[in-house]
Amino acid sequence: MNPLLMGQQKAIPKPEETLGFSVGADFKLATYEQSLTYFQKLDEASDLIKLVHVGETSEGRPWYFALISSKNNLDNIDKYRAIAQRLAHPAGLTDEEAKKLSMEGKPFVHIDGGLHASEVAGAQHTISLAYEMLSKADDPKISKILDDVVLMLWPSLNPDGQTMIGDWYKSNVGTPYEVSPAPFLYQKYVGHDNNRDAYMLNMIESRVVTRTWRAWEPNIIFVHHQTSPFPTRIWLPPFAEPIASQTPPIIAREVNMIGMAMAQALESNGQKGATHMGTGFDAWYPGYIDYMPVLQNIPAFWTETALYNYATPHFYTVRDFPKDKNEFRIESLYSSPWPGGWWRISDAIAYMQTASLATLDYAAKYGDVLLYNRYQAGRNTIKKYEQEPPYAYFIPQKQRDPVRPAELLRRLAFHGIRIGQLTKDVAFDGRSYPKGTWVIPMNQEYGELTKQLLDVQAYPDIREFPGGPPEQPYDAAGWTLPLQFELNVIPATTPLSADVKGAIQLVSGTSKDWKTDDRKDASPADFVGGIGFDTHPVSAAIKAPEGRLTGTGPVVWVNPAENNAFKVITRTLKAGGTVKYNKDSQRYAVGGVARTTLEPWVKDLGVNAELTTNTSGATVKPRIAVYKPWTASMDEGWSHWVLEQFEFPFVNVTNADMLAGNLNDRFDVILIASERPRNIRDGFAKGAVPPAYEGGLGALGAANLDNFVSQGGTLVCLNESSDYAIEALHLPVKNVVAGVNSKDYFTGGSLLEVEIDPMHPVMAGMPTRAAVFVEDSPVFATLDGFKGQALAKFAPSGSPLRSGYMLGEKFLQGFAASLDVQHGKGHVVLHGFRPQWRGQPLGTYRILLNSVLYGGELAKVNYGTPDFWKSPTLPAKPKEDEKK
Repeated sequence: MNPLLMGQQKAIPKPEETLGFSVGADFKLATYEQSLTYFQKLDEASDLIKLVHVGETSEGRPWYFALISSKNNLDNIDKYRAIAQRLAHPAGLTDEEAKKLSMEGKPFVHIDGGLHASEVAGAQHTISLAYEMLSKADDPKISKILDDVVLMLWPSLNPDGQTMIGDWYKSNVGTPYEVSPAPFLYQKYVGHDNNRDAYMLNMIESRVVTRTWRAWEPNIIFVHHQTSPFPTRIWLPPFAEPIASQTPPIIAREVNMIGMAMAQALESNGQKGATHMGTGFDAWYPGYIDYMPVLQNIPAFWTETALYNYATPHFYTVRDFPKDKNEFRIESLYSSPWPGGWWRISDAIAYMQTASLATLDYAAKYGDVLLYNRYQAGRNTIKKYEQEPPYAYFIPQKQRDPVRPAELLRRLAFHGIRIGQLTKDVAFDGRSYPKGTWVIPMNQEYGELTKQLLDVQAYPDIREFPGGPPEQPYDAAGWTLPLQFELNVIPATTPLSADVKGAIQLVSGTSKDWKTDDRKDASPADFVGGIGFDTHPVSAAIKAPEGRLTGTGPVVWVNPAENNAFKVITRTLKAGGTVKYNKDSQRYAVGGVARTTLEPWVKDLGVNAELTTNTSGATVKPRIAVYKPWTASMDEGWSHWVLEQFEFPFVNVTNADMLAGNLNDRFDVILIASERPRNIRDGFAKGAVPPAYEGGLGALGAANLDNFVSQGGTLVCLNESSDYAIEALHLPVKNVVAGVNSKDYFTGGSLLEVEIDPMHPVMAGMPTRAAVFVEDSPVFATLDGFKGQALAKFAPSGSPLRSGYMLGEKFLQGFAASLDVQHGKGHVVLHGFRPQWRGQPLGTYRILLNSVLYGGELAKVNYGTPDFWKSPTLPAKPKEDEKK
């Protein structure tokens, strides 16, 4: 008997015996619960699989992955895990020692069912792949994989979403709404953006996956998606241009090799339609969970398999094809054009399974190379930053918000980046650094990730054709974390002296065990709740300074420059206390709460607060609503998440609430996150979704919003929703970049500098200049009849670009980036940027938080610096435009 099979004492159960249908059956989707039940049955039946519990999801579902390998490998799993760890962290290893370990080790290959739950085939294919591996363990090819590779198979990277979408589809199968889009986000807060959270780790799921990767250090990470450019059937690496600027070359080559191996396997199986590169799927942005590990020396990638809708089959004819593909011309990277016909979920699963098995086959053939290249890439990075800058990054503890360095460093440490502190005062590169200054030495294996996150991005100017529009980034062009966090981070541009090196002490603390430790907030000062980052010993050692309460008096001033001041505000309101805004100091005064309660808040949250006898100011106690469109807005989800982290009380309102009217009776402030005006106005078309989810605000909703503001309410609009408010409420404001051709003006998800008026309460605590994240963002001029204040503006000359890409700065020079528009008795606050973008810009959180506090009595006082801004004169319309 094959020794691989000796542990299989029961027959391997077929998926249909558990699911009640065959994997890949038309109109059928397994939920996560069904999938997990099947994996548990496999675990009971075979010694070639072992389920590993890794934590819980946002909605509390138990989360597992499966180790699948030979019985001998699983019996010796700790040995192979230790080898993977040692090669991932090469300091102290010689090349000879590393080669020996590479020959002894087994590559760990992570494959999963995907993150984006509406891309349904991925989480069905993991069921099929597990059955294939175990039921055909005596097949020579599978047997070699089991013997030479350890598969880390995750049934899904989004268990909550798998069940949400499975249930939604099941409820609509056989009705006119069978392929209706879901009217909710398929992750508790952020939906599709669950694959944009890799480095920030704001979501529980991101932290669980990262913690697991650092525990196992896989040698390949492969995540399945389903958005192949039509009519291709599967998109594979190599990626489109550009890729991340700090990508280790040897790892990029491995990704490309694996992509081609998958393509060859598909061709060998007669599965037509594989393609590569193109212009869509670049790998510039490191926020993808399926690419960021490349910067940690792991070949990580995704594929995109074709999708119609859910598990509903669809027939395609040549009439459906775009003109450049309807002649079925063979191309160098699309060598077997797909001819059309039926496309079923079973086809997508089959393509995915071929790609997964090809990846495993590659690992089986070149396992020692994968292991040694992991070591080599880390070794090379260490050597690189011993010989070229930056040699380190210095992060002083003294910042405008003293908690924010810890927010940044705890995340970096969680990714495996080592952090140090100065044990004494030092002078270096013409600067003085006090004892306690944080230092990130760059001669470490994950140095490329550090540089990719902390340096300024310069997205390359790639055009569709000479003189044509720029090729748009697949995602963000710039994300520089020191700019987003509003932190002073100083790179060391010359080699560290012996004195400085000797003064750096790497930090490490006592990590918490996520399985057994108390789940209360491990670090109240950071805004990630629960055990957070404290499962990593380095993260656990990084603490924000304790807050202080100084002075005397009956009330406490808190400074909105410090984000956690808002937690003091919301806790005070919840406790029945009072909050006022003092326009002279630009601070909030909290009172009516016992000092024995306030002082621990201040201390634990790292807030610098001051007791005062000055009790003047406008009362702050807004009733807040957040509009939740049925078109499933990720920006609404991120707004929801940020407000929740800072303990703001608010109500989600849908179309029905807005159409019911009488909004002033219930709310003082309504927030509309960034959303296309058409989605807000029209929503889903009639017949596209079940009737309960049809339509948008329409004319009635717009009239009710107009009345809400006219009667004294505050409407806060983020980014694209500002255009909706301008149109729906007939505001005397113009978006001056609307309709400008992208070959003339383009920003591509970047950080731009604005000048700010901190004398207005919406901008309280902000510096006079700040970097804001723009993406499809409006730029404002005011028209006749405007009353109000500019809150932020672009400089009248020069480029505002701080990180990313910008074309056509002349189109925004001198115009406003944020306005407080007086409308009747109320206000419309228009922000032409995203202050809470994906939970990343901690430096502009306070703009959102101040905005939702700007209602009721607070909004009835005049604020702002006189003559802060005057709208530039707009060019006169050509006569032919006037006739139109």
